[in-house]
Amino acid sequence: MQIVEKRVIYIAISVVLILAGIVGMIVNAGMGNGAFSTDVEFSGGTSIEVSIGKEFENNDITNIVKETTGENNPQVQKVGDGHSVTIKTKSLSTEVRSKLQTALSEKYDLKPENFSIQDVSATISSEMVRTSILSVVVACVFMLIYVSIRFKDFSMGASAILALCHDALIVVGSYAVLRIPLSNSFIAAILTVLGYSINATIVIFDRIRENRTKLGRNNYSALVDTSVKQTMTRSLFTSLTTFFTVLCLYIFGVQSVREFVLPIAIGIICGTYSSIFISGNIWYIISNATSKKKAAANAKPAKAKK
Repeated sequence: MQIVEKRVIYIAISVVLILAGIVGMIVNAGMGNGAFSTDVEFSGGTSIEVSIGKEFENNDITNIVKETTGENNPQVQKVGDGHSVTIKTKSLSTEVRSKLQTALSEKYDLKPENFSIQDVSATISSEMVRTSILSVVVACVFMLIYVSIRFKDFSMGASAILALCHDALIVVGSYAVLRIPLSNSFIAAILTVLGYSINATIVIFDRIRENRTKLGRNNYSALVDTSVKQTMTRSLFTSLTTFFTVLCLYIFGVQSVREFVLPIAIGIICGTYSSIFISGNIWYIISNATSKKKAAANAKPAKAKK
């Protein structure tokens, strides 16, 4: 396989996908909807859990919420046995809450004890954002240290982290483009994708280390091409097995499960792509540039002696 020879094409595809996510954020913000669709855990707001006690249609609840609150994009999800619903909106005043509660009570013959209302403050939301970012940064730092020590090659650690950043940016972009609400499962989805991707990347780097004794330590292009070819079948079958499992969860799961597994499915695809076509090429670029610098530095003293 000509992985290194066609590296510009593979990297360009990744750049286009990342830019698509950024454009999606800009367009969403320009339309006044916010760069991301956010759950109350991130943006602050009102969370109302209603025990209806019988079957109902989500669309009916959504229409009532829109009419009584003026909220354009309320989040309405069935929970539990399907006879309860969670409604999440921007912060609602006492008057609007009462209006919504009355409308739902009349529609489904409910009593006050059927409602559980909770406010999520912006302070809690901002703390969750900081914690999420910190979690990802700490995970990446430890992965960098682990890969660098395991392979005794800092360029491999750096390449792995850059590939993970690639995966994270594409997954985050998918949240913007597909308007998947940022919720408390967001960080779990990101960390799951990063963990899956680093595992696939380590398999390839491990094969590069083994092939160095056969192909030469500095034959970077052949090392990447051969190692990726030898591990591709394993990577693809592992990814497909995981992807189909996640796909089943998306098809048969409830809305909250779908919102969690959809980014993971996207992450599996881009993680497989990055481990095969991106991480090795980044390692090639870094190692090749470092090798040329060392050769140039060694050539200067030799010329001076002459």
